[in-house]
Amino acid sequence: MPKANINADVVRNLAALLDETGLTEIEYETGTLRVRVSRQGGVAVATAAPAAMPAATSDRGSSREDVAPGASAGDATPAGAITSPMVGTVYTAPEPGVGDFVKIGDTVSEGQTLLLIEAMKTFNEIRAPRAGTVTSVLIANEQPVEFGDVLMVVE
Repeated sequence: MPKANINADVVRNLAALLDETGLTEIEYETGTLRVRVSRQGGVAVATAAPAAMPAATSDRGSSREDVAPGASAGDATPAGAITSPMVGTVYTAPEPGVGDFVKIGDTVSEGQTLLLIEAMKTFNEIRAPRAGTVTSVLIANEQPVEFGDVLMVVE
């Protein structure tokens, strides 16, 4: 494996971000370098690895069945995927006993709330980045998610 040139300022900034957010792990990828900083026993540890090369794509594209529930950004990501911007717990409804914000087949408008992610006791609305139809919901209510997990597909 070739030796990677790691920018120490990037590692310091990522470690500071861990402290700021209370996260235990954060990963940053650019070009051919991927840096992961994780907190183990109160100490931030950085590891670097070459980033995976993008997979060759075929003319057929990927199907929604290829993505498992809670699939992460490293897996095949379908077109129109809405991914988690943070680590937290997903809530598909505004409150217990009330219907979900959206379900498969619903038409959504840009900016419409799709679900909530609770992180650090704060409920964050995840809004539709574009208008479309919900074709897949890949998470369940109260399911924990990681940064980059595919939550649903809006095409």
